[in-house]
Amino acid sequence: MRDDELTHFGYSTVAAGQKSEKVAEVFHSVAGKYDLMNDLMSFGIHRLWKRYTLEMSGVRAGQSLLDIAGGTGDLALAFSRRLGRQGRVVLADINSSMLAVGRDKLLDRGVSSAIDFVQADAECLPFADASFDLVTIAFGLRNVTDKDAALKSMWRVLKPGGRLLVLEFSKPVSAPLSRLYDLYSFNILPALGELVAHDAGSYRYLAESIRMHPDQDTLAGMMDRAGFDRVDYHNLTAGVVALHRGFKA
Repeated sequence: MRDDELTHFGYSTVAAGQKSEKVAEVFHSVAGKYDLMNDLMSFGIHRLWKRYTLEMSGVRAGQSLLDIAGGTGDLALAFSRRLGRQGRVVLADINSSMLAVGRDKLLDRGVSSAIDFVQADAECLPFADASFDLVTIAFGLRNVTDKDAALKSMWRVLKPGGRLLVLEFSKPVSAPLSRLYDLYSFNILPALGELVAHDAGSYRYLAESIRMHPDQDTLAGMMDRAGFDRVDYHNLTAGVVALHRGFKA
């Protein structure tokens, strides 16, 4: 995608070259309160979504993992324990503030030495072809400007037989839940963001970015076109979140 092409930033239309800058501003702003806000916004359920992702990964001790948009390190920490000392874990994030918070958090937990931290853009990952057994991206794909390019980049760095797991907000499967979810997202979330993080705007963008993200079937089709085989998805919390999975032949 060229920098002068138009794309969306929440409900706003911006030049593609501007979206990454605006997304960066959001995450520089919220990095310090990111974990707290995750717990408050999801009532702690995000931990169950991530645990399900771990269980669906099929990862084994000694394998290699790339966690893209890894932020504050929840998934990287869980996978590092599963992979063991012979495994390799790389936590990548395009945002330096999120990466710093993640590094400090894992340092406090005594595991940072077992994880490599890399500032990287999902659209052009700085890793050799066929480098990883597993690639994960949790709640990050909707912030990527060129999702098709990112998915192709993820496919490229996977080893044959490897798999991609995409954990992301999606579309609720029932109309009553969707209406309730909208009410919560556009009224409660910004107010909570202002109260806790002193930033209502970033959490308004969060709600808008979720609505602009491809639905379950559309994302599955995008993964298929990027080269992934046996693409499927699993709705969590009635489709508020979905876990997509695809394999590299």
